[in-house]
Amino acid sequence: MVVGDVTTSTDVLVIGAGPGGYVAAIRAAQLALDVTLVEKGEYGGACLNRGCIPSKALIHGSKLASEAGQAEELGIYADPTVALDEMINWKDGVVDQLTSGIEQLCTAAGVNLLKGTAEFADENKVRIIHQGEGQGSESLKFENCIIATGSRPIEIPGFGFEDERIVSSDGALNFDTVPDELVIVGAGYIGMELATVYSRLGSDVSVIEMLEQALPSYEEDIASIVRKRAERLGVDFHFGYTADSWAASDGKAVLTAVPADEAAHDSDIELTADRILVAVGRRPVTDTLSIDDAGVETNAQGFIPTDSTCRTNKEHIFAVGDVAGEPMLAHKGSKEGEVAAEVIAGEPAAVDYQALPAAVFTDPEIGTVGLTENEAANKGMTPVTGEFQFQASGRALTANRAEGFVRIIATKETERVIGAQIVGPEASELIAEIAAMIEMGAKLEDIGSTVHTHPTLSEAIMEAAQNAREKAIHRRN
Repeated sequence: MVVGDVTTSTDVLVIGAGPGGYVAAIRAAQLALDVTLVEKGEYGGACLNRGCIPSKALIHGSKLASEAGQAEELGIYADPTVALDEMINWKDGVVDQLTSGIEQLCTAAGVNLLKGTAEFADENKVRIIHQGEGQGSESLKFENCIIATGSRPIEIPGFGFEDERIVSSDGALNFDTVPDELVIVGAGYIGMELATVYSRLGSDVSVIEMLEQALPSYEEDIASIVRKRAERLGVDFHFGYTADSWAASDGKAVLTAVPADEAAHDSDIELTADRILVAVGRRPVTDTLSIDDAGVETNAQGFIPTDSTCRTNKEHIFAVGDVAGEPMLAHKGSKEGEVAAEVIAGEPAAVDYQALPAAVFTDPEIGTVGLTENEAANKGMTPVTGEFQFQASGRALTANRAEGFVRIIATKETERVIGAQIVGPEASELIAEIAAMIEMGAKLEDIGSTVHTHPTLSEAIMEAAQNAREKAIHRRN
């Protein structure tokens, strides 16, 4: 059907069908609002199609291959062969299954789905350009709008993604073959996760990082455990360098990196690679919206500032997910989407960012929530901490993965739990228990007195809480 340049209306317009957008649309529909969801690409956004899900599929596949080939200590001898094209096909199947599921959920909830791009005409109207030849455009008036347009990988000067040898994280999830040599620019969570994947699969991986630490946003004692494990997998780190230029040579890419601080390093380095992965962060997608025509303010980086109810400077326009700024996490976007929909419907709702967990799917994993000890002290609190090493966990030892620890932070006066950091096996799963405790306002005693199944990794959480109270059984205080 050809849609002419007509004007329609909706209670709630959602722009973008990623984790924030589709959740916002479904929740608003549940609250009896007329909802229109506009998406120009794939349902599920970057997370489902080019991020969280495909990367975790490859992390899982590479983990199986690595563990099968390194289990001699357990009496298992194997030399697995990796067919990357088959692994990619399996990954794509998972993505397709979840993508179709989102479309079905939206349709079942009564959300009106439109394929196309949206540009603001003013603060109460957008122009939607429909996809497909002859599909035309329409103007859509809205009472409320939720912007959920996500983010895209950052390019750095001289390293454009138009050459197949230079890739973003999007491209690194779809290699045809395992690169013999892979250079990764950036040792943040994206760079470190993909360094883990391809070193497990057999690539010679080199990582360049401008700062002097891998995972620079994390505390050094956590980051160092992950770095040392990566080094044992064969990853070569070059800290204190920035990528300056690259040139083609004999079908390869030769990257030149220069010292970020000439006082620390006195010479350039050159690294040869089949592929160069640029993983220096992501930027918001706000440049395609004609957002100024709606009067919505953005900051210097293009992110849309919001309050705890996800409102922008315009009371009826909300922003959720990556486009609203750090932390750029899918589950943050989903929670913000729920909150925005509920606020629009007149319900009391707000996002509690202190109870928002985060995870890095390196080897070993990292899970964090709330405040660190230093952050608590800087806020004028008197923190008390408890730790438990996985070396003392029977379950971690029986899984042959006893690296890392659990750390819990509470206020000394009240023993209310305010934060935690976990580095070790299944940290991404374990951190949810502590996030729930923070959400509930729980105290150390609530965790420490809760009987945890033995033998499980979760016992480490109980032991860390008891350690903070000087009551740990399996640790010397």
